[in-house]
Amino acid sequence: MTEVVHTPRVFSGIQPSGGLTLGNYLGAIKRFVSMQDSGIEAIYCMVDLHAITVWQDPSDLRHATRELCAGYIAAGLDPSKSTLFNQSQVSAHAELGWVFSCVARMGWLNRMTQFKDKAGKNRENASVGLFSYPTLMAADILVYHATHVPVGEDQKQHIELTRDIAAKFNHDYGVDFFPITEPVIEGEATRVMSLRDGSKKMSKSDPSDNSRINMTDDADKIAQKIRKAKTDADGLPSEAKGLEGRPEAANLVNIYAALADMSVDQVLADVGGKQFSEFKPMLSELAVAKLSPISAEMARLMQTPDEIDKILRTGADKARAIADPILAKTLEIVGMVR
Repeated sequence: MTEVVHTPRVFSGIQPSGGLTLGNYLGAIKRFVSMQDSGIEAIYCMVDLHAITVWQDPSDLRHATRELCAGYIAAGLDPSKSTLFNQSQVSAHAELGWVFSCVARMGWLNRMTQFKDKAGKNRENASVGLFSYPTLMAADILVYHATHVPVGEDQKQHIELTRDIAAKFNHDYGVDFFPITEPVIEGEATRVMSLRDGSKKMSKSDPSDNSRINMTDDADKIAQKIRKAKTDADGLPSEAKGLEGRPEAANLVNIYAALADMSVDQVLADVGGKQFSEFKPMLSELAVAKLSPISAEMARLMQTPDEIDKILRTGADKARAIADPILAKTLEIVGMVR
């Protein structure tokens, strides 16, 4: 069988489950923008079907979907360069997701650590969707034959599952149809941690608003949260090794490095020996300079929801033009009569 060479294509998505954080920006959206400008075709989605794996207030979900789209655009994603849409407008995602539910094995899903983390002790009360959503995530990616997916470190396991599903489908049906997708995990702050606890990921579900920087926070609030961020009593080291065992210090340095487009070593070469009383104002000034224009543009865009909806509909049309033929070919391979 001749190996198929797939055209490079980027896909990724974020759940519109309410409130973009600095973690979403540095861990995902900022890298989406850089990949958009790399010349590779890029498709970025608001994965609203994933959002309803836990109950969402319908009006909140609609608002969050539009706000996420506004965040994408405000951060630099250009609808004329990247395809932007919400997942539920392209039915091929759900259809291919069912096919992949029949390809994936229960043992694979049982090993997914995110389900264990999210379901906790209420595993029996969690939705079936929360358990099986990794197969839908695989469909999100492979329905576009995406070859590269920019993700945070915590999503690497799901990309490995996507690769397993693609490989098993290709093997079972004797084809070389789906690409073996590569995760793109690069740069500083690919996993942004809580400002109150450096051992936990920054999350919009954390009850403390001071644990995160929201992309809608104004300059005063950003500065206040950084000023209150947990640190330790020691000064900053001159090299990255000195951050070992200091999660809060490492988190703030990583955030600075990502916002400044520098490596951690470059940052520490500049600030090594400083106390946090000196470093925090530097981080605040940088964060306000980088994030305030994004939050202002998001607010402006949210005043015109009809324009956002138009962008999403146009993006969905572009997405369907790619996804529908791939789904049709998949069903033909499987043996469906169409």
